[in-house]
Amino acid sequence: MSKINDIYVLGKNEELAAMLQEQINDPYQLHFLTVNELKKADAQLVLIMNNEDTAIEDAQTALTEHPNATIICVSDEENFSLLRNLNQLGITDFYVLPGEELIFMERLELMVAEIGLKNEEKPESSFKRGGGQIFAFYSGSGGTGKSLISITFAQTLKLESTAKVLFIDLNLHYGGAETFLGLDSNRSIIDLLPVIDELGEHHIRNVSEKEEHSDLNVLVSPRDAELSEKVTEEFVAKLLRASKRHYDFIIVDLPVWMDERTLTVLEEANRIYYLMNLDTVAIRVLKNVENLFQRLGIITQDRFEFVINFKAKDNELTKKDLERFSTYPVASEIRKDVKNVQAYINQGEPLRKRTQEKKLPPISKDIHKWVHSMLK
Repeated sequence: MSKINDIYVLGKNEELAAMLQEQINDPYQLHFLTVNELKKADAQLVLIMNNEDTAIEDAQTALTEHPNATIICVSDEENFSLLRNLNQLGITDFYVLPGEELIFMERLELMVAEIGLKNEEKPESSFKRGGGQIFAFYSGSGGTGKSLISITFAQTLKLESTAKVLFIDLNLHYGGAETFLGLDSNRSIIDLLPVIDELGEHHIRNVSEKEEHSDLNVLVSPRDAELSEKVTEEFVAKLLRASKRHYDFIIVDLPVWMDERTLTVLEEANRIYYLMNLDTVAIRVLKNVENLFQRLGIITQDRFEFVINFKAKDNELTKKDLERFSTYPVASEIRKDVKNVQAYINQGEPLRKRTQEKKLPPISKDIHKWVHSMLK
């Protein structure tokens, strides 16, 4: 059996840290890390120290970055609110130190043995509750097909996997998702305002629309400039963090303009997909976007990827031309398919309706290929 020795500890609590160092001896090695350091570690066993402020966010980070890791939370006092929130994330191991040292160490030994057995087995692809990843779709230009591609991406992800997927339309003034999915809804993201401080999965499900073909949950835009002012950056942050507790993937369609709400999503996102066409104007806009991101302190390394839309032989530029201007990777190239897309939109029909469809339009085939490569 392959036994692990490294235990990664997250959180700031000096008393608990000293207690853990006293309790956990050879052959184990404790590694006290920051959130950013944990992202780079190959962690299989993570201890979360309760410091009252960031325990839940630390747990979410651990779940997101290491979805197959075993996670334990330790606290220096009883905290039923924290325990309840951890249970919602799927974390049930919670110990109070001092007081439960013996039970804690017995459970730790058992977990180490279980991880060793798992390491010898063939790994399987799975989704772990509470480790939701946020994919933000953004562009500095209008007319790039961002909304259609993001909603089709979300639909495909839902149809082609067992993941729980939530789509959030943050084009608050005009919307878009309801048109591409043929939804007729009186509800919108605004209806979550009264419960935002205690937001749970049942609230999101009650307000979201379920797309009938894929069962994708969609939080529709209010499509109202006046109502959109009620959606603050604090509201957006709470919505994203609650969504991460209950969904595997959260797909967010962002408006072109930059404000506090857009910035909040870009900062929280695990990945930013930047939609663009292959022409000179798009390159110029990209440079302006890169400068803005740099001024705002938005981290793009390992998070920022291009999605090239309207790919065709008569494009002014090629993918190789783009690579001369920027080092970011290209996640997908999507072919120009105006005729088929327009027919679907005019009929109020989504581009995807079921799994393993044989006759997909080119745009759907390209997105299908992209999603499958991402899930591998």
